[in-house]
Amino acid sequence: MTVVDHAPAKPAEPTEAAEAAAPAPELPDVPRRIGGLTRSGVLSLSGAAASGLCVAVLLFGQIAPFSGDLGFTVTAYTAFLAVYAVLTGLEEDGQAVRDRVMTVVLWTAAGLLFSALALVVGFTAWRGREALPHGNFFTQDMQAAGPLDPLSHGGIAHAMLGTLIMIAIALTITVPLGLACAVYLNQIPGRFSRFVRTIVEAMTALPSIVAGLMVYAVWILGLGMQKSGLAAGFAISVMMLPIVIRASDVVLRLVPGTLTEAAEALGAPRWRTVWHVVLPTARSGLATAVILGTARGIGETSPVLLTAGFTAALNADPTNGPMVSLPLAVFNFVKSPEPTMIARGFGSAAVLMAIVLILFAIARVIGGRGPGHQTKRQARRTARASRRDAERYADSNSLRGAGLYPYAAPPRSATSHTRPAPDNGDSDR
Repeated sequence: MTVVDHAPAKPAEPTEAAEAAAPAPELPDVPRRIGGLTRSGVLSLSGAAASGLCVAVLLFGQIAPFSGDLGFTVTAYTAFLAVYAVLTGLEEDGQAVRDRVMTVVLWTAAGLLFSALALVVGFTAWRGREALPHGNFFTQDMQAAGPLDPLSHGGIAHAMLGTLIMIAIALTITVPLGLACAVYLNQIPGRFSRFVRTIVEAMTALPSIVAGLMVYAVWILGLGMQKSGLAAGFAISVMMLPIVIRASDVVLRLVPGTLTEAAEALGAPRWRTVWHVVLPTARSGLATAVILGTARGIGETSPVLLTAGFTAALNADPTNGPMVSLPLAVFNFVKSPEPTMIARGFGSAAVLMAIVLILFAIARVIGGRGPGHQTKRQARRTARASRRDAERYADSNSLRGAGLYPYAAPPRSATSHTRPAPDNGDSDR
């Protein structure tokens, strides 16, 4: 008898084809952190900044015959971005590298803009520090003061009052016309609305001197009126109107169409939908549009110079006599070679910026918050209205359950649907 040994079979070794055909193990998804600072990110930024500075120093001091502060700054920043991209690429993929580099570029642009704004405001306030502490600078005019008088004599009260009067006249004209035109462009589309939008976009690039010349030719030369604050208000309104229309047009386009559709589905006419839905929703944006136009008009000098004239005395009547504004006063003050007059000019510029800031704060308070964001007072008022509605609905349901119908007409009987037979005159026959 033959005995056969059955040895256990060895497992087959996996071949390369089987390994290739086998599915790869899935790695868990790890979300990439977009914002915030990390230790590696700070080290990469510091190393890239040091490397960019060293590259610029070598190029401008040792290797290449370069010179100039601007070229040095641009070269150092370019080298910084290149080194930062390389250091980030050692740990992240290409998408993360592009994201980090663009974030640095955007932060740099924001820093430059903020630095420029701080430089302008700080330099103006610093140069006007000699005139601002004097109380007479805000309460007196320049009628009894000359270029050689000290800062304790004279002030800009006439220019401040003139600026407020002119801008009030311009806002009275611009706000209704600008908002009405923006509503027309959004709610009544057509060929004429496209034509109006084209004219408005062209007027945004209108030079201010052209607006002043137009008002000067029509109001002063054509109609024979005198230079006054009213004429200056007309010229400023011409400059403000296209800015207000264009900004309001953009804001009204952002109102969701579902809100207007819901209002019209409830049976509201178009004017009621615009008045009660569209305008309240875009109120904060419309306030910003008005501020943009005000900032454009309050700093104009050439239209005021042509239409308002110049005076050193206080004039509160915009229809009679010349009137001066703060930009025009700054223009005349800084032309003088006297240090006291130059200090008055920079002080006037600082006051002008303060007035713009105050007007901006007032507009933000009037405009309120954006859609969907309520103040505490508005939230309390909405809660009270909701409670009243809930109580009214509860009372209505209880009365209906009791068999009373205070909010419904009594049911008609079946005989009410039958019409009486027409009387043709045959009833007497």
